[in-house]
Amino acid sequence: MADSDHPRLILHGFLSPDVCKELEFIHKSCGTIGYRPNVFSTTLSHLIATNSPHLILPFLPLREKLKEKVEEFFGCEYELFIEFTGLISWTRGASIGWHSDDNRPYLKQRDYAAVCYLNSYGLDFGGGLFHFQDGEPTTFVPMVGDALIYTADSRNIHSVDEITEGERLTLTLWFSRDKSHDEDSKLISFLTKIPFNDSDTSSNGYLPLPASQNMYWFPPEESATYQSGFDIRCARLHVLGYQLYSTNATFLAAIHSTRESSDIILEPLRVVRGNYLFDYEFANILHLLQVVQFYHWKEPELKRSEVKLKPAKIVSISTSQQEGIQLLKLQLLKDQHLVETIFSSDNRGERLEHDWVSFSAIVDLWEAYTSKLWHNMVSGLPKWIANQSIFVDPNVE
Repeated sequence: MADSDHPRLILHGFLSPDVCKELEFIHKSCGTIGYRPNVFSTTLSHLIATNSPHLILPFLPLREKLKEKVEEFFGCEYELFIEFTGLISWTRGASIGWHSDDNRPYLKQRDYAAVCYLNSYGLDFGGGLFHFQDGEPTTFVPMVGDALIYTADSRNIHSVDEITEGERLTLTLWFSRDKSHDEDSKLISFLTKIPFNDSDTSSNGYLPLPASQNMYWFPPEESATYQSGFDIRCARLHVLGYQLYSTNATFLAAIHSTRESSDIILEPLRVVRGNYLFDYEFANILHLLQVVQFYHWKEPELKRSEVKLKPAKIVSISTSQQEGIQLLKLQLLKDQHLVETIFSSDNRGERLEHDWVSFSAIVDLWEAYTSKLWHNMVSGLPKWIANQSIFVDPNVE
């Protein structure tokens, strides 16, 4: 789609549906409060900081393909660097007026932008149409797998309509000619600070570790007091029909403190659905959330397989346990109406019917998935350090 005055490229079906689902899994289990109201984000540096550096691997082939497309389409005769890679979701009320991506002084280094859509307008979210001020097309209707590439300057001033319902998910990359803004060198610096031990076959080494608690509280201006709003990790579980159980519920009942509730979810937790408690202890809220989101990604595939599943270990909830579950919920989801408003996308379309037997199997599948990524990352890290570049290593599975 060549237009010398307003250079931009649309690639329909650039990402496969399963790649989109994998990135959605990563974002919905690792995301934090974003850079503007009602926006949530997951950056590669955040994945590293929360002991999930292996989750950057699914991004690598996509980064390389997008960089090649940018260099090819814009005829780059100079070295181009990836300045930013992140998953960004916009929820109800989020919008952006006319602007170019380099119109803020601290973003002048950005030369090109690429936005890949992980879900579809009209099916997964309402509103959120992308408009260009000049040139053709004037409006881009996002559909799952599509990619939009354009110059991040005044030739492509654009806006995004307000989201009216659901959650608009994107993979966003910015590119720069300025090597000092190369994202890879910064990410490698973060990775070299992690004490990797690939010989450790237990799952303890790669269990996620939450970031600062205020990064998960919505709206962010309420994180100083926790008097209203909600924890976004607990909110994502809630809209899918899950609740939390902690053996420290009695202690929580005595203090009635949201701050202390946030500390409790950094400790071992169990998951509840309906009147049943799953008899398995997760290390913390992020571990639990990753497994639940992995289940919602992989359960349909598991159902189609012929794998023989073992019975799930579930127990009925006692009255005292139910009281603790409700108290924890009230402390971490102060405004449940706001939860439903912001994360209503998880209730759109066909609701996944929960099956404890499949869920039990998913715990092991999540660990196998995570273990493989972790091993591949550790194997590739020496070459990344040597080249000061993060890339797909063809010699690693």
